[in-house]
Amino acid sequence: MTALDLSSPVAVVGTGTMGQGIAQVALVAGHPVRLYDAAPGQAGKAADAIGARLDRLVDKGRLTADGRDAARARLQPVDELSGLAGCALVVEAVLERLDVKQELFRALEDVVDDDCLLATNTSSLSVTAIGGALRVPGRFVGLHFFNPAPLLPLVEVVSGFATDVAYATRAFEAARAWGKTPVACADTPGFIVNRIARPFYAEAFAVYESQGADPATVDAVLRESGGFRMGAFELTDLIGQDVNESVTHSVWQAFFHDVRFTPSLAQRRLVESGRLGRKTGRGWYDHGEGAERPEPHTAAPAAPPAYVVAEGGLGPASELLDLIREAGIEVREAERNDGARLVLPSGGQLVLADGRISGEFRDVVHFDLALDYREATRIALAHASHTSPVTVTEATGLFQALGKKVSVIGDVPGMIVARTVARIIDLAVDAVAKGVATEEDVDTAMRLGVNYPLGPFEWSRRLGRGWAGSLLDELHGVDPSGRYAPSLALHRYACATDQREDTP
Repeated sequence: MTALDLSSPVAVVGTGTMGQGIAQVALVAGHPVRLYDAAPGQAGKAADAIGARLDRLVDKGRLTADGRDAARARLQPVDELSGLAGCALVVEAVLERLDVKQELFRALEDVVDDDCLLATNTSSLSVTAIGGALRVPGRFVGLHFFNPAPLLPLVEVVSGFATDVAYATRAFEAARAWGKTPVACADTPGFIVNRIARPFYAEAFAVYESQGADPATVDAVLRESGGFRMGAFELTDLIGQDVNESVTHSVWQAFFHDVRFTPSLAQRRLVESGRLGRKTGRGWYDHGEGAERPEPHTAAPAAPPAYVVAEGGLGPASELLDLIREAGIEVREAERNDGARLVLPSGGQLVLADGRISGEFRDVVHFDLALDYREATRIALAHASHTSPVTVTEATGLFQALGKKVSVIGDVPGMIVARTVARIIDLAVDAVAKGVATEEDVDTAMRLGVNYPLGPFEWSRRLGRGWAGSLLDELHGVDPSGRYAPSLALHRYACATDQREDTP
């Protein structure tokens, strides 16, 4: 069973934003497409809207006029579900309610042939539960497109408990034939992207709730140090606070209230207040006309230290030593090599975020993880109330001498980027160990689905496979709620690597 023949009609049920986008993808790929919506006249309006988007593609030179005319001729709105008879694939994009979807697919089974591939675009419901209502559940899959479907390349192809491998393969090849990048995924809460991405939002909100930093500063650090396209606060304002919280709540409930997926109380209050983001004019930020965007906290200029003493290689931050030398600051190598720190002239220490708080030590400033210390334009520092002001000034001046803006945040264990990346890696490793997807597909999904600068496994290889587990162990010691407890899979992941390295 291979990809669908281009002569095979494809149907889309539900003609909202996602339904129209999916229909456009199938249409441009060359299929006859039929549109159905339960609301009278809505399918015809959707066909007109898709036609207008095809016109814009012609204007931008992405589609020829002949191609547009041919596509329009293949697009057919239908008023009754019976108009979908003879379709080879039906993709549903209706209301995210299990009973609504089950009722729809039961009705579709009375219309289409038994070998017709049935697919749901659900992002939060169980594919297995939807398909469980069917007479032939083996031909039912999840085809989770990302919004906007015509632009974003990723499609999660989700196999429910009863999905036949041949039909999953057919769906996978169809998505690939449409110019998409499909990834195979087992039916698990949140699938790949919405499961593994939860810490990106959760840790940002947790830093804010603990008074560690304001939204503008957290976002700036995630972008300018972590390499993320957008920060968590601005991204959820774009998505919609209600939409983002709903996905988080759905995943949390589906995992039986697993503490690792606990929703944010601060975000709940935002939703309750009606501040849903850009669509309402206010969320974490004010999006009203003329509103000024708050600036991230940026430290005032400080004098750099004359030298630093390097004890150990700084691990994932080892690149800093070259940058310090290039800035004209002397790097002295210490005889002792039992740590990974920089000692400043005042005697204070500069340590990469490791999951501990600076308050545990006499005179320590922690600095956050960066995707690339050479390219990063901002670095976050954290220190305790009893840390010497001279140490803080020297640490600030050092990074400023490297051309970085410095954001001083509260004494938050794991800081911002480090704790976020560590938790993303943990959830990714756990998902692969439980058969959700392959390492390669997880990395592909996170890069293409949410524009992460690296996939979790790419990040882990760069940082060292034991890095995430070590940081989470320390975080768990500070916060033993279970939220930061490393998964058994992460321990096995690091141990298996060590054993391979020790094998003669």
